[in-house]
Amino acid sequence: MLPDPLFWNVHMYGVMIAVGVLCCFIMLFVYAKLLRVDEKFLDFVYFNGIAAIALGFGAATLFQSFYNYLENPAAGFKIGGMTFLGGLIGGVGTFLIGYWIFHKKFKVTLFDFLSVVPPLILVAHAFGRMGCFFAGCCYGKVDYEHGMHFPDLPEPVLPTMLYEAIFLFVMCAICSVLLLVFKFNYNMPLYLVTYGIFRYIIEFYRGDDRGAFIGSMSPSQFWSIVMAILGVALFVYMFLRDKKRGSHLFCCSSAE
Repeated sequence: MLPDPLFWNVHMYGVMIAVGVLCCFIMLFVYAKLLRVDEKFLDFVYFNGIAAIALGFGAATLFQSFYNYLENPAAGFKIGGMTFLGGLIGGVGTFLIGYWIFHKKFKVTLFDFLSVVPPLILVAHAFGRMGCFFAGCCYGKVDYEHGMHFPDLPEPVLPTMLYEAIFLFVMCAICSVLLLVFKFNYNMPLYLVTYGIFRYIIEFYRGDDRGAFIGSMSPSQFWSIVMAILGVALFVYMFLRDKKRGSHLFCCSSAE
């Protein structure tokens, strides 16, 4: 754990975020070349992706600030903290708005490119969780048998941020293999459902109190349910759409 600045005001958390974003764009370039994505559409994805990431960070901060306000209205609305699911909503929303504005200029549709997106999100998120480990945030419940000691905590806690990072790296590898080897068309529904389920479960082991949102559910558990439902709905829509067009779950194999 490295909660203190490495130099000047640069923290390991920020370094990990930067590494994750860099890996995201490198993978985008490599995967797009391997899949022969239209260069004009790829240029749009680069610039729209940068805008989506920037506004996604803003949304992540606003969502967390709103949750903090709901937990303690007497403290007033203060900007601070970030939540990944809020950032995902803001980032995806920004990207979709940009695509809706310019989509008529491209021969490629968003659905043709959709399976490339999850590995990019997963690798950036995984490095972000590594950053959480170095910062000592997003930790789990007190556990003297399996816990780790963090500098700012009096008792050992479960390193839930590492559990999540491992899950995200594994899912990134799985989605990448499905995409590049089997040309799998449904990475996005797979990502939404699997991460939604994982995040809902891991929340039971989180020890950093972020308050309840609806009933006893944390904000992340609520959005995890929404993610999983959207994933199922997207899969049904894409499956029926592809069936009508004569496409398949796997569009081709590596041997073709």
